[in-house]
This record gives sequence, structure tokens and C-alpha cells, in this order.
Amino acid sequence: MAQYQTLLYYCYSPIEHAEQFAENHLAFCKSLNLVGRIIVADEGLNGTVSGTPESCKTYMEHLHADERFQKTEFKIDEVEEPSFIKMHCRYKPEIVHSGLRDPKIINPNIQTGKHLEPQEFLEMKDQEDVIILDVRSNYEHNVGRFKNAVTLDIENFREFPEKIKDLEQYKGKKILTYCTGGIKCEKASALLLKEGFEDVYQLHGGIIKYGKEAGGEDFEGECYVFDNRVSVPVNAVNPSIVSTCKNCGKTTAKMINCANPVCNEHFTQCDDCGWELDGCCSVDCKSNPRKREYDGTGYYVKIPQPVNEDKISKRKHKKLVKN
Repeated sequence: MAQYQTLLYYCYSPIEHAEQFAENHLAFCKSLNLVGRIIVADEGLNGTVSGTPESCKTYMEHLHADERFQKTEFKIDEVEEPSFIKMHCRYKPEIVHSGLRDPKIINPNIQTGKHLEPQEFLEMKDQEDVIILDVRSNYEHNVGRFKNAVTLDIENFREFPEKIKDLEQYKGKKILTYCTGGIKCEKASALLLKEGFEDVYQLHGGIIKYGKEAGGEDFEGECYVFDNRVSVPVNAVNPSIVSTCKNCGKTTAKMINCANPVCNEHFTQCDDCGWELDGCCSVDCKSNPRKREYDGTGYYVKIPQPVNEDKISKRKHKKLVKN
């Protein structure tokens, strides 16, 4: 039995005094010895936390006891070791960076695509009038995606709005959106509806829930996750690997960051090339004097930066003036 759990969740629910909430919530998570990454915004929460089953249970009960987060759905993974090294809980303008911050224009609590449970998505995805749309970034869908999915050439989800014009050919069809855990689809599907797409759906709980409840059927490759694991298998029905090593072209699901911090490219690399290039994407990066030590994982802990109290104070002042 695994000694730890990793929880993936989000909740669109307005939070008053969200910056103070983030500070208090960080202290609470640390009191439970949890590690992870949580984003707090005025619009809600987006988090992945990891710890013992007891700590995770207490954390989930704590959130569900709060009226604002009663409907939060947790995706639970059993893991051999915590999926993070430290605990971060930060206030940001959005819980997923989209550039769509005005709730009068896009508000997942008012309008999104129709939610499909994993089994419903499985039964619907191969219909003739259906388009499966991956709303994630390149590095995510390169390591794994649904069979026959339409993917977008984007480096970050904030580029999604400008790519909608490339989807005009699919108007009139059923659009099934999906992402890792569902959070990006909330805004992506809402924006598609706003732009005139009439029949829009989203995979409830994302790829992770689909793997747990529908066996991950026809998801090719692995699912990128935002923690130490980097990617996880989800398909227990007809698994495959679709990503290839950047350096030699061999099939591999392993994704790393270049050991040269100046480059820091996120890419797939097989173990053989990893050791040969010492965790770098190229010979040039391998010779960089700032190159980090490669331990075979290609995962590097970010060095925490000092808190900019002046910046926080200015932001709080702007909010007070606005209100």
C-alpha cells in the first residue's frame, strides 16, 4: 500500500480577501505537513497537494466544511513518495492563466460547456459529428493526447483565445474539450460558446478522472502533471507511447527540463541521451558553466525568491482604491 496520496483539485468560487486567505491557507497546509502548489485568486482555488492519507483526509474535510468549497472534487492518486518537495500557496489574478479575468465576460459559475462524465465522453468521442479538442499547451499534448484529437500550437493557455479563429471550420459540430483535471476547459468551453460555437462539451474531471473511471481508453501516451512525477500513465485498456526523444528519436515518455538553467527547455528525452548529454538538450547546453547537476530525473527545485513586500503593498493599495 502506498504511503502517500496526491490530491488534484480546483474550485471556481469567489473568495473575499483572497491574498489573506492564501497566507492563512499556507500556514494550515504546513500544519498538516503537506507539500504542493496552490494558486488562490479572487475567483477560486487551484491546487495539487501531497502528504499522508491522514493529512490529505483532514485537508479535504477542511475544504468541504467551507461553504465556498463544498462542491470541490478531488482526484486522488496513491503515490510512493510525496509529489513535491515544498509547500507553496500563492495569490494570483487567476487560478489558471488565461487572460480572461473579467467575470462579466467569462464566468464558469454561470456558463460553460456541458459536463460529460468519463463514460459519457467515451461513448460520444468517436461519433461522426464530434471534434475532440485538446486545450492544453504543446509540451502537454506532445507527451500524451486522445486519439484523433485536435491540438493547438500554444506554449501557454493564455494563447488559447487567439487560436479560436483556427477552429472556425468546426462550427456546427459537437466540440468535446478536455485537459488534465478540467480547470482549463471551464474557461475554454465558455469562450467557445461566447464565440458562436453552439454545441460545446467538456470532460468532467479531465484526463485524470477519465483514467480512473473509464480506463483511459484511447488516450495515447501519458498525461503531463505539474509535480515531481512530470507525467503519469492513465490508459489501462490500450496503452501506447506517442512522444519521442528530442535527440535520437527513440520512443519515450520521459520529459525533463534542460540542465542548463539559461535554456531550461521542457522536452522529452530517453535515458540513454539523458546520461550522454548530462540532462541537457544539446552539446552547447552541456558545456554551459551554470549547468545543474543531473540525477537522472531532469527535475529541478526552483530556488525561492525573496518576498517583494513593496510590490505586495502596492497591489493591496490598488485594490483598496478600486473598491
